[in-house]
Amino acid sequence: MAAGTRICCSLRNARTFFARCHNRSEQRLFSSSTHQENELELRDSSVAAANFQTRPSLERLTDEKVLPFSAFLTDSFGRRHNYLRISLTEKCNLRCQYCMPEEGVKLTPRGQLLSTSEVLTLAQLFVREGVDKIRLTGGEPLIRPDVLDIIAELKKLVGLKTVAVTTNGINLSRLLPKLKDAGLDLINISLDSLVPAKFEFVVRRKGFHKVMESIDKAVELGYNPVKINCVVMRGLNEDELLDFVQLTEKKPLEVRFIEYMPFDGNKWNFKKMVSYQEMLDQIRQQWPNLERLQSGPADTAKTFNVPGFKGQLGFITSMSDNFCGSCNRLRITADGNLKVCLFGNSEVSLRDILRSGASDEELLQIIGAAVGRKKKQHAGMFSISQMKNRPMVLIGG
Repeated sequence: MAAGTRICCSLRNARTFFARCHNRSEQRLFSSSTHQENELELRDSSVAAANFQTRPSLERLTDEKVLPFSAFLTDSFGRRHNYLRISLTEKCNLRCQYCMPEEGVKLTPRGQLLSTSEVLTLAQLFVREGVDKIRLTGGEPLIRPDVLDIIAELKKLVGLKTVAVTTNGINLSRLLPKLKDAGLDLINISLDSLVPAKFEFVVRRKGFHKVMESIDKAVELGYNPVKINCVVMRGLNEDELLDFVQLTEKKPLEVRFIEYMPFDGNKWNFKKMVSYQEMLDQIRQQWPNLERLQSGPADTAKTFNVPGFKGQLGFITSMSDNFCGSCNRLRITADGNLKVCLFGNSEVSLRDILRSGASDEELLQIIGAAVGRKKKQHAGMFSISQMKNRPMVLIGG
């Protein structure tokens, strides 16, 4: 069957199948996010990972049936989605201002979150279809007790080249040796200020020195580059740009300056956003010989290097200069919803479909239909700020 015909059939079948298993509302419960609570809720997760068995083999679709890269993961604009971000938990031990309200969020009941085996089953399916990079996010993924088991199981998937983690760094230093042994390839660490008091103001918790210790530990263990994610907000930390760049002089770091983005509960305001061009101009006043580096076709960051510096810097320009045209990313939330766009509010519950007993083929039809509906680009920062969407912590940062 031709790829186009197959996708059209998938769209029709997906609407029928999804209607059967998704027409129900979900009640969320309010909860704090202590490590002890998380351990209690997920105490049997490690057992689930240890006992994980792959689903009956789904024959990798051949060139006669679909495109060389899976048609299910290729959208109507020809974008191939080979990068999957999986949120392991909605809980976090920080309260970053740009990510969640100070009082926290209403969390999904445990039974409505993806189990360990469900995470691994979905990961296996996506890898079979061409995903070669998986990033684990949260919440804070490292507060999930079975994160080491999940990484170790992911590394067994044939065709998966990279397993990465985005973390706030609070628990990272302690776990890093075991994470490396489990096979973790890449690390992104969030750090929005180099001033301890300002750090605590941004994240509403203590922990600055733990994050800095984690960065040094990652470098010591050979991660290169260690990526540092810094959300830049006017009136808060835009005066630290040069200090962050200076970090790259002697260490293999890639400091990534992220434009402030609107999500539910983060009180986004255009006046607080510092654009890529403004940041670049400020840095070039100090280092006029700043060099632009070549980027890959699906890279999100515009990268630069100060000649003679060991590391580099990058800019995530989602608001002022979007990179939607080369987007290769899909997201699965901790409660099992597939999001094809970070800023879109359209979601499909893979959890419900999986729990209904659906076959791999039926799951792929749902996934292909969702990917096929992905828009050419997001709606723009002002429209996004008016749209209903999840807080970032419930998407997967």
